[in-house]
Amino acid sequence: MALTKTSAQMVADARARIEEIETADLIAMVDDPGVQIVDLRDPRERERTGYIPGSFHCPRGMLEFWVDPDSPYFKEIFAEDRKFVFHCASGWRSAISVDTLNDMGFKAAHLKNGFSEWVKLGGPVETKG
Repeated sequence: MALTKTSAQMVADARARIEEIETADLIAMVDDPGVQIVDLRDPRERERTGYIPGSFHCPRGMLEFWVDPDSPYFKEIFAEDRKFVFHCASGWRSAISVDTLNDMGFKAAHLKNGFSEWVKLGGPVETKG
């Protein structure tokens, strides 16, 4: 079966339309109360590699439902007047996710190169324990 669009093309298209935040810039914002970092990774990824302090976990599969005030799954955190910055491991899932949110009218940005670069550049990481 031939796809009409690859996942890589979807990511590239999304990145052309959304706000991307460099890792060093988000590290500098980690304690800013006006910024809410949202982790889209699978719960097992968070358990295995840790997470950004203060980040809110929203599994990718629930994103559109959790941000929609008309959804029975709506989460109040998404009604707060903050800058929302989403991330995943490498920036692919978050790019597509933020593009979808922007289409819904929810303004958001994403961490360009994901949690893997966050760790590589020495961003703070918490683990359960």
